[in-house]
Amino acid sequence: MDVRSFWLAGRPATGDRELTVTNSHDGRVVGTYSVPTDAQVEEAVAAAAAVQKEAAALPVHVRAEALAHVAKRLAERHEEIAQLITGENGKPIFWARGEVNRAISTFRFAAEETRRWSGGVQRLDTEPAAAGRLAYVSRQPKGPVLAITPFNFPLNLVAHKVAPAIAVGAPVIVKPAPATPLSSLVLGEILAETDLPAGMFSVLPVENERASALVQDPRLPVVSFTGSGPVGYAIMDQVPRKHVTLELGGNAAAVVLADADLDWAASRVALFSNYQAGQSCIAVQRVIVEESVRAAFEEKLVEAVAGLVTGDPLDEKTQVGPLVSEAAAERVAAWVDEAVASGARVLAGGTRDGATVAPTVLTDVPADAKVSCEEVFGPVMIVKPVASVDEAFAEVNSSKYGLQAGVFTRSLDVAFRANRELEVGGVIIGDVPSYRADQMPYGGVKESGVGREGVHSAMEDLTYEKVMVLTGLSL
Repeated sequence: MDVRSFWLAGRPATGDRELTVTNSHDGRVVGTYSVPTDAQVEEAVAAAAAVQKEAAALPVHVRAEALAHVAKRLAERHEEIAQLITGENGKPIFWARGEVNRAISTFRFAAEETRRWSGGVQRLDTEPAAAGRLAYVSRQPKGPVLAITPFNFPLNLVAHKVAPAIAVGAPVIVKPAPATPLSSLVLGEILAETDLPAGMFSVLPVENERASALVQDPRLPVVSFTGSGPVGYAIMDQVPRKHVTLELGGNAAAVVLADADLDWAASRVALFSNYQAGQSCIAVQRVIVEESVRAAFEEKLVEAVAGLVTGDPLDEKTQVGPLVSEAAAERVAAWVDEAVASGARVLAGGTRDGATVAPTVLTDVPADAKVSCEEVFGPVMIVKPVASVDEAFAEVNSSKYGLQAGVFTRSLDVAFRANRELEVGGVIIGDVPSYRADQMPYGGVKESGVGREGVHSAMEDLTYEKVMVLTGLSL
């Protein structure tokens, strides 16, 4: 099998070691990639630092056309890349194709946003002392970006860091997850087809333990990290003077109120607790349902979960595939067993076969069980009855996480109340918390992180406002 090169300052390169990626469903080898040496990592960082002034001065059309080219080439290689995502990540091909579609949109949105990205003017002669003065306000990149990305969306979460960086003229170094680097290496290949200057991007598949040196390197003033809370906050503690964006974990709640369409709610909760095998920060983990409709909803939910197709991720019909590794599945199964031993009842699932955990529904779960209060990151949900809207919203807010929440209701008043009261970064009315449009602001509060992604929001996050005052004008 050919060894995939990594991308060093815009060109393919190989190191002195190789690592292999295997599929978690059947153990087959998906690909082998070369690992950069320390000297090559240094070369990439030095190149990013050296090109930052040129990158910031790139004409808008150069940046926009590069981003549009990536969107076009992702579309042309759609099926190839989807198959690669399924291979390295284990997610069903249905979801992998959806991820490629989202990455295409992310780069397209970035190309469009780049062409709109412009300075503004502000008259200052609102007071006599500022007569004849006008402010031109622009945004300048903070500098080269270190993008550390996770395994669960190995293409689109890379896109959400790379596309905004290129859009604002910031060099970017990607450190992909060691388990799933192949998609980002293909993205590097496509970026190399553009007219971006050498040093504008690198894709360095180094081991996690080598990331700390990159995080601490002063030539990379911006760190954008998506992953677990402990790692994210350790990064922030390491570099308190850097600009750090953290997209961390969640414990996403779906609130089902008495006026909801129970059939719709059950079908959506069932699917989006288990999509990506639950390996999404906004997968439904807690289902908070009004007591008056609990029995009816639970019956519909269990039926919907039973109807999900679990199996080979390359099968077109499969909706729930394996977790990224057997070790991940063992951890999830252990958390389920712990909850059951503490008194939880299993309404569906609760079993494991290799790296695959059956879609699982639990109820009567103690509040201190891990599946209740931590991020399970697997196909497991708990159902908790509540007496009222007040109690439902208090239950949502009881979590230390605050990424997104879904509220199934037909009441506009309740919808706006949810928006006021729920301590989360996003409130999805009439659907699951798992909904995300790639152009909208996305991020959390509390222990779910700091900062926002979404193309425009990320572009603002990677830049600072700069003011030029013109004097002596006849306005």
